Amino acid sequence: MAMTKNQKAALAKVEPGKVYSLDEASSLVKEVSTSKFDGSVDLAIRLGVDPRKANQMVRGTVSLPHGTGKDIKVLALVPADKEAEAKEAGADYVGLDEYVEKIKGGWTDIDVIITVPAAMGKLGPLGRVLGPRGLMPNPKSGTVTMDVAKAVREVKAGKIDFKVDRYGIIHASVAKVSFSQEQIKENAAELINTIIRLKPTSAKGAYIKSLTMGPTMGPGLSVEFKNA
Repeated sequence: MAMTKNQKAALAKVEPGKVYSLDEASSLVKEVSTSKFDGSVDLAIRLGVDPRKANQMVRGTVSLPHGTGKDIKVLALVPADKEAEAKEAGADYVGLDEYVEKIKGGWTDIDVIITVPAAMGKLGPLGRVLGPRGLMPNPKSGTVTMDVAKAVREVKAGKIDFKVDRYGIIHASVAKVSFSQEQIKENAAELINTIIRLKPTSAKGAYIKSLTMGPTMGPGLSVEFKNA
């Protein structure tokens, strides 16, 4: 496929083989974005872990200091006594049985589902719909909780969860291209530092193997990192 003029111009700004500092990459990523819309700034972090081993599974949550720049649509699947709390905290959709039925019918126009432990039984049958889309609530990511209001507020403010995939890579969107260089850098650093803190004791050799930052559309930039 032939490259467009924009793509060629973006690629020309990237030095082949150069590994950029987080500072440089956070600035350059804004210049190499070729999308007409406000694209995301994505990180791909390759780890020296074997995700097939339970004791090397790296997953967690991080609250990005400047949020994600996205309007996150939250569904609170909660019983009646928790509905007011979820609505006040800013959940976009609140209810239980009627939304379980909607999801069974194929509705998934949401980014995050927050629920209470007692309602998890009703979500079991929805695994086939929610699982592949990464929407199944999980106590480890704070989306199955009795403190529904806190969970809704955190997600709305820019809390994201991440998980290493079967190839040992963590993919996460940490900002929008329209963010300032400083905001991109601080959000990216927060995610990287959180992942370093989660290093499994059983992981041998280099923990972070490579780090790439790139816009939704545009070339990826190799970023330097310090191994913990």
